Amino acid sequence: MGEFNTEERVLDGTTVHPQGVALILEGGGFRGMYSAGVMDVLLERGISDFASVWGVSAGAINAVSFKSRQVGRSVRIMMAFRDDRRFMSLWSWATTGNMAGGDFMYDEIQNHLDPCDNEAFNSNPMRMFAVASDVVFGTPAYLECKSFPEDVKKVRASASMPLVSQMVDIDGHRYLDGGTTDSVPYEVALGLGSSVPPGGYVPARRALVVLTQDRGYVKGGGEEAVVIRSRRYGGYPYYIEALDSRARRYNEMRERLFTLEREPHSPVLVIAPERPVEVATNESNGAKLLDLYLQGRQQAERRLAEIQDFVRTVIN
Repeated sequence: MGEFNTEERVLDGTTVHPQGVALILEGGGFRGMYSAGVMDVLLERGISDFASVWGVSAGAINAVSFKSRQVGRSVRIMMAFRDDRRFMSLWSWATTGNMAGGDFMYDEIQNHLDPCDNEAFNSNPMRMFAVASDVVFGTPAYLECKSFPEDVKKVRASASMPLVSQMVDIDGHRYLDGGTTDSVPYEVALGLGSSVPPGGYVPARRALVVLTQDRGYVKGGGEEAVVIRSRRYGGYPYYIEALDSRARRYNEMRERLFTLEREPHSPVLVIAPERPVEVATNESNGAKLLDLYLQGRQQAERRLAEIQDFVRTVIN
C-alpha cells in the first residue's frame, strides 16, 4: 500500500485536509475498565488535546469522563456500582426494561452520585461522537454530544444493548448499541473507505485506537444469534442483517486496522490488552475489574513515549 498520505485526501469528490488526532474507544461493558486505565494515564500525563473522541457503547460512557477531564471517574463508577442491582442486573431488566438501568446510570449517577463536570465538558473544544445503531436502517449513526446534560440521551442510545434494552428515540430515529454496526470507528474518524462521516466533520490525520479485546481475539456470532432467534426485531430486517453479519464485519475490520497499523508512517496507533480478557460484559468481580484497569494503566505507561510522539507530532 505504500506510505500513508496524511496531508490531504479525497472525500466524496472533495479534497480535504485532515486535522489533529482522534481518540477511538471500543465498547464491551465492563471491559471498558481497560480503556479507563489508558484514559487516566493520558489525562494524568496531559495527553488530552485530541481533535475528537469517538466512543461506542461503554466507550461512549468513558468518553464523557475523558472530555470532562475527570481522572478516575470511570473506574470509580464501575467499581462502586458493580454490585448495585440498579446499575446492571436482571432485576433492572425485569423492572425497567433495561439491563443497564437507564435512569440510575444517566441521571442518578451522572448528575448526583458521581456527577459529570458539565462545565468542563461543554468548554472543552474536543468534539465527541457517540456511535449508535439506527435500528430501522441497520446503519451506524455518529451522534455528536455537544452539550451536557442535554445530550446524555445520545450516550444512552450508544450503550443500549439489543434484547436487554429498550430502543432510544432521538429526533424520530430508533437507536440501539453502536457495536452492532461500527464497533471501532477509526475509519470514519479518518475518512477512510465507504464510511460516511457526520456533516461538517473534517477527518483526523491520525487516530489513537483503544481496543478492549486482545490482538488474537476472533469474534463468534453467538450473542447476535440469540438476539435474532428472539424475533424481537422481526420488523427491522436491515437491523437483523446487521446482527447476522456483525461477527464477520468485526473480524474483517480488525484485520484492516492491524494491516493499516503496519504501514510506514501509519495514521493509527493501537493500544490493546496483551492477553485474553476474562472480564464479562456484566462482570461484578471487583478483583478482575481492578486487574483489567491496571492492565490498561500499565500498557499506557509502557508505551507512553510512543503515544506522546504519535499524538504530539500532529498536535504541535
